[in-house]
Amino acid sequence: MDSNKTSIFNNFKTDLSASVVVFLVAVPLCLGIALASGAPLFAGVIAGIIGGIIVGIISGSSVGVSGPAAGLAVIVLAAIQDLESYPVFLAAVVISGIIQILLGIARAGIIGYYFPSSVIKGMLSAIGIIIFLKQIPHAVGYDADPEGDLEFFQPDGENTFSELFTMMDYVQEGALIIFIISMVILVLWETQFIKNIKIFQVIQGPLVVVTTSIVLNQLFVGSTLFIDETHMVSLPVAATFTEFINQFTFFDPAAMLRKDVLILGGTIAVVGSLETLLCVEATDKLDPAKRITPTNQELVAQGVGNIFSGMIGGLPITQVIVRSSANIQSGGKTKLSAIMHGALLLVCVIFIPNILNMIPLSSLAAILIVVGYKLAKPSLFKKMYAAGRDEFIPFMVTLLGIIFTDLLIGIIMGLCVGIFQILYNNFKKPYAIESIEEEGGKKLRLELSENLTFLNKASIIETISHLPDNSDITIDASRSHYIHPDILELLSDFRKNAEYRNINLKIVGMDEVHENPVKKLKNMAK
Repeated sequence: MDSNKTSIFNNFKTDLSASVVVFLVAVPLCLGIALASGAPLFAGVIAGIIGGIIVGIISGSSVGVSGPAAGLAVIVLAAIQDLESYPVFLAAVVISGIIQILLGIARAGIIGYYFPSSVIKGMLSAIGIIIFLKQIPHAVGYDADPEGDLEFFQPDGENTFSELFTMMDYVQEGALIIFIISMVILVLWETQFIKNIKIFQVIQGPLVVVTTSIVLNQLFVGSTLFIDETHMVSLPVAATFTEFINQFTFFDPAAMLRKDVLILGGTIAVVGSLETLLCVEATDKLDPAKRITPTNQELVAQGVGNIFSGMIGGLPITQVIVRSSANIQSGGKTKLSAIMHGALLLVCVIFIPNILNMIPLSSLAAILIVVGYKLAKPSLFKKMYAAGRDEFIPFMVTLLGIIFTDLLIGIIMGLCVGIFQILYNNFKKPYAIESIEEEGGKKLRLELSENLTFLNKASIIETISHLPDNSDITIDASRSHYIHPDILELLSDFRKNAEYRNINLKIVGMDEVHENPVKKLKNMAK
């Protein structure tokens, strides 16, 4: 434990630098997700702060960053409307946190390890493409769709693709100029020349982009290029400390016993936990050090975060791939970067919200477009295609499913295709068959696979019916660990049928199938 703490502070400079980038990415996403959820804007900020500091401290993830859940926005919007009370909704968030802690204690985090790699990579690429496409309208000054919205059908009545045509009637020259300059800076920061300059190893490109965009927009004052506050970050501003405290909304404890609130809490817990586990798996794959996050600890951390968030007016929290990938891309090494990004959110919301509200959304769009591109590089598509159909098909189904529906539906589609492939391959290969030449003539040998289920029944029946009469056949089950009762019954029937067909049938290794595994290993060792 002590060595981990030492390593955290050994990477302080890189983590601080990464935390600034994650903070800049998080600000518009916190506000946009709150807007899309029909919640107070400050609710998204609260979730971002708690996701960074509290979840960051408890979590075992080195590079994962938590915040308000974009994937829950539709559920949250409907819930707030149905309950007609925000404090009652907050009670459901608290309940979801309690359930997540129980799930972590019950070791339900193992579910995260059952998602195929091709599906996870499809999810990452899909999110990258969605971020890229969704930020293009913001880049030209058209901000009808809230930041952080990942769904195909948008709250403004458009979809991801139709928005690209609609925005053409609303292009703002000032926003477009700032976006182009921001992209030039970010591309320049990726060059080896800039990377070799020591000071620029600490000062990240996104920070330069944001600073430059603020200065440029101030130079645009009085001209048609000036970007007004409707196209900039819009953090709630409190004139006094009392006003700041009044932005917090406290949950209704009495509502926790209501049936509808309990059901909603369970729904948020299940969906939020799935999104977190998916993100954990994806983040671990992006992590250059390939560290493995303890998923049960992560569920507990998310649960504690949701309890705190719900108690003081925040949205539900999950680990978020956009923040996490931005953290990794910016050189974040330990969870200190996630904690510091939360601390930056807290400090800036209290002391300098007016300065943050001067940041044009078009400059942040440039930062997010680069993040999206890095998640969906063309080289990844080539790599997945080269891996063969079994990898490429689930990858593409997941990717297209997420782009044209939402995250969970796309993941389910990818999983279904993956499971179908497993069943199909299992159906095709229930055994190996070979012909052996011996003195007595030709003999056939069927070696059964390790696991035979009822799904293999049709294939085995087909093979048995075509075996030649008057032949010598051996069925070897010595490698099999499990044989379904339907298959056992089928082999028993074939034994009787073989007598009528003058087949000399031997079935070997069948007794070992039901042998105690420990005893079987001991026998193999002998």
